[in-house]
Amino acid sequence: MRQVELKICGMKNNVWQVAALEPDYLGFIFWESSSRFYDLPSIEELDQNIKKVGVFVDADHDFIYQTAMDYQLDYIQLHGNESTDYLFELRAKIPDNLKLIKAFAVDNDFDFDRLKTYEPLCDYFLFDTKGKLPGGNGTQFDWSILKSYTCKHPFFLSGGIGLSSLEALEAFLNSAQATYCCAIDVNSKFEKEPGTKNTTQLKQFKEQLIT
Repeated sequence: MRQVELKICGMKNNVWQVAALEPDYLGFIFWESSSRFYDLPSIEELDQNIKKVGVFVDADHDFIYQTAMDYQLDYIQLHGNESTDYLFELRAKIPDNLKLIKAFAVDNDFDFDRLKTYEPLCDYFLFDTKGKLPGGNGTQFDWSILKSYTCKHPFFLSGGIGLSSLEALEAFLNSAQATYCCAIDVNSKFEKEPGTKNTTQLKQFKEQLIT
């Protein structure tokens, strides 16, 4: 399988056990309406090789800045309806070393042309399945629609990815539409309950993903 990075999102209750698996990214959700809302002590002692991602949904710029400082985040993931103006203003407020991921809820009618105006303002895109919630819906979108992706921006692939997705993932990662896919983002399919991950399944997934 083509080499990609692994992001485990929705961390809350067993952070250190999951961190021991050495994923490339751990995601912490700072949206109070989420069942995985992270309001626990600092995560600064995590292995420095694991990039800490804070997930926000249409949040106030000051809240994002303060949270990023408090938790020493490496990445900010915007998972709401943030506009290009919003990103421009946020860029001006946060330190230059903080990277931005802009998530988009994707369905069969998604217009990829709208991404072009976001390219100069973020470091990565993330494609998740459109659903009732901004993320963590546990459903997978049709990856073949990424044939319409004409940007050259690296992106994270998300949305209902689990152990049963490995065969399809291998085929996808070897296809042209995965040219700019740099990471796989997993969450709800590896949970015992919201915020508590199944480390046995995650270990198996990671081992097969990187082979």
